[in-house]
Amino acid sequence: MQGKILVVDDEPDLLELVGQLLEGEGFTTATASDGATALKKIHNFHPDLVLVDASMPQMSGFTFCETLKRNSLTASIRVIILTGLQSQFARLNGFAHGADAYLTKPFEPDELVAKINELLAA
Repeated sequence: MQGKILVVDDEPDLLELVGQLLEGEGFTTATASDGATALKKIHNFHPDLVLVDASMPQMSGFTFCETLKRNSLTASIRVIILTGLQSQFARLNGFAHGADAYLTKPFEPDELVAKINELLAA
């Protein structure tokens, strides 16, 4: 399956790793190092799905997700929170803010791709 994915994380190495993985699977990707930049990129890139880290400076992934889901123009974009926060509270917080899926780092590449394909097919 193909689609456009915006990857949002404040770790440059992770942005590069995930971007290469997804492009190798046939996806078109764009990246942003913070939530505010990501919100601006969304209006030009028009992603089908956003991967966002929960822990970022200035705007958390939770706030980003809620902002995206409350806007009628972007509410249909699927969101996967991809984070090092592994607690049940963080997971529930992600879903409470509108995330469609919650995966933890370190992640299995096959699991990430499978979850993306599942959400894009829904």
